[in-house]
Amino acid sequence: MTQSAAKGRSFRASSRARLLATAVFLGAATASAPFLAPAYAQSFSFSNVEIQGNERVDAATILSYAGIRRGEEVSAAQLNDAYQRIMNSNLFEKVELVPQGSTLVVKVVEYPIVNVISIEGNKRLKDEKLSELIKSQPRRIYSPSQAEADAAAIAEAYRVAGRLAASVTPKIIRRNDNRVDLVFEITEGKVVENERISFVGNKDFSDRRLRQILQTKQAGFLRNLIQRDTYVPERLDIDKKLLTDFYLSRGYIDFQVLDASAEVSRERDATFVTFTVREGLSYDIGKVTTVSEVEGLDAAEFEAVQKIKPGQTYSPLLIDNNITRMETLALKKGLNFIRIEPRLTKNQRGQVVDVEFAIMRGEKIFVERIDIEGNTTTLDQVVRRQFRTVEGDPFNPREIRQSAERIRALGFFSDAKVSTDQGSDPDQVVVNVDVEEQPTGSLSFGMSYSVSSGVGFNIGFSETNFLGRGQALSLNISTASKNQNSSFSFTEPALLGRDLKFNISGYYKTSNSDYSYYDTRNIGFKTGIGFPLGEQSSLDLRVGVAEDRMYNYTGDSAILLAEEAQDALTTFSLGYSYEYDNRITGLNPKGGVLLRFGQDFVGGDSKYVETTALAMAETKVMNEEVTLRAIFEGGAITPTGGTVTRVTDRFFGNGKIRGFEPNGIGPRDLTATNDDALGGNMFAVARFEADFPLGLPEEYGITGGAFMDVGSVWSLDNTNGGAVDDSFIPRATVGVSIFWTTPIGPLRFNFSHAVKKEDYDKEQTFDLTISTKF
Repeated sequence: MTQSAAKGRSFRASSRARLLATAVFLGAATASAPFLAPAYAQSFSFSNVEIQGNERVDAATILSYAGIRRGEEVSAAQLNDAYQRIMNSNLFEKVELVPQGSTLVVKVVEYPIVNVISIEGNKRLKDEKLSELIKSQPRRIYSPSQAEADAAAIAEAYRVAGRLAASVTPKIIRRNDNRVDLVFEITEGKVVENERISFVGNKDFSDRRLRQILQTKQAGFLRNLIQRDTYVPERLDIDKKLLTDFYLSRGYIDFQVLDASAEVSRERDATFVTFTVREGLSYDIGKVTTVSEVEGLDAAEFEAVQKIKPGQTYSPLLIDNNITRMETLALKKGLNFIRIEPRLTKNQRGQVVDVEFAIMRGEKIFVERIDIEGNTTTLDQVVRRQFRTVEGDPFNPREIRQSAERIRALGFFSDAKVSTDQGSDPDQVVVNVDVEEQPTGSLSFGMSYSVSSGVGFNIGFSETNFLGRGQALSLNISTASKNQNSSFSFTEPALLGRDLKFNISGYYKTSNSDYSYYDTRNIGFKTGIGFPLGEQSSLDLRVGVAEDRMYNYTGDSAILLAEEAQDALTTFSLGYSYEYDNRITGLNPKGGVLLRFGQDFVGGDSKYVETTALAMAETKVMNEEVTLRAIFEGGAITPTGGTVTRVTDRFFGNGKIRGFEPNGIGPRDLTATNDDALGGNMFAVARFEADFPLGLPEEYGITGGAFMDVGSVWSLDNTNGGAVDDSFIPRATVGVSIFWTTPIGPLRFNFSHAVKKEDYDKEQTFDLTISTKF
């Protein structure tokens, strides 16, 4: 309780006591002389009201709060009501109503003016953040209730930060001229960490696997860097939803989170979170049928567009995607208000779910309008284009839910809610979109390290919602001891308001690596468009111009000397890339397939066709704790127009086959003093990987892996009269990896050994890189 609040209560109590004494006195007088003046003993009548003590608030305002008119008879209860109204105005810290004959004297003491507001005792949360929570303002009237509300808001901010023991006390320091300094004294307390997260009732999945799903994390030795190990009660609701989605996507139809509770330790510095679950059984898809309840509508047409088969693991997303396909077909046929209802029949003995898609006619309801609120930065059109529905279209609840998911997936909003209300007519609905903006830009300064490039520094700027238009802009400058790299990229995700992505990018690179005896300079510019071909496939088209130069060659290879003499080569390219990725649908939560194929047709000073391809498949085994992955990748450069490739055009296999230095494999000029690496027009590699836990707590972010790489780089246009062996010679390496997820990025430590190599190859048994994902 504040000092002023305590004084206010004491003043209020004394005023009530005085008023009560007056009423008691009047009552006693009435009882002792009932025959003399009964009417005057029951009421007051004032011919004059005198206001005392007011400086800023005029007398008329106080009289309006009191509600007492001159000459009007008022009772003791009405005088008490007048007192309450004046106090509830929050303008005065003391009020007294003193009847003096025919005059009512109203004595007031006004609340002081806030001089300054200060925050003391805070270390973990900055003044700037806490000041945003305080509604009290300097040069405004001090309000004890508002100060208490401000203290509660600050305490809530600490609670969200995991400091449940934090306390905030508002105090005032009185100054002259009826002014006060408002001070919020904070005792932060210790962070309440999640000491342990455990599960009860789980049989098919281990505690370690389920902890990977949660947003809440256990405290570990990185607790000062990992912010998710603090206890936030609201996060438990998100965790329950994440657990439910995890189990449902794996066929556990009957899964339930029975309870999610947290116990706080006696010292109030740690919590023990326990999730009680009921797993149930995992079901597969059984019999799939389609029936039509709309006259004249052939169910066979809708069954033909389905991509659901018996034996697949049941997943709500699998059902929804097939319903979307059928509803899309109905729209293409000009059939509005067609709804697909999935009817599930469980067979516990066979652990299968029979699915019947019923085609029926839905209610005739239209979208009257779409209202968007909360987007202070993002333009309305960015949110609206996530809807496949516009004003006047038939209302489709499933499409509205999917639009909401697309809005959340943008990453522009910390929260996005989509709801519907009744429109102006019974057959109209209003779609309400309420979003909360979050920062989408970043400015980074960092340091990097790699075995090949050494220590480097970089600065980068990125904005994923440039000017609120949903556009992406990035600028990066990095420099290392052996190379420099500058690049920019701009992406418009919806060119001309269509599902058409436009990209423009450029780069400037220089290098003088220890693994080659020449310097290079590369300048390039590309632009292109991309669009989806299907639910899981896309196509990118691009054009580009580049200039590549090799200079300062210090070796004596006849091949490289001839290439250096060509000076800078300017080329123009036209290319395309096709990608198929069934991981993006989430239909198979245990894995998926990624396919990429692209070609660039290059002309100018150097003419060739560059073809690259990649195929990857991965799956999770052993309680989904071990990930198995197979990657096949290759490329070919085919010279055209009678030209030959240069070292800046060819493949070196760097980063493709582990266990070798950059430029460590492939054709090499053994007649040169430095055994110069020449690269090749072709490369192929097969990589087999396994990622698995090491038994360490999941919050440490350390896991292990093993790999085997097999591949080669070969084929040259110029072999110096056969002096260079450019034939296909496979290399093979095996090794282990340690993955460490750190605040500066995911690091990968590779320890490898070459089991098949050539004498002139250059091995590298250890490598530290930033872990990448396909």
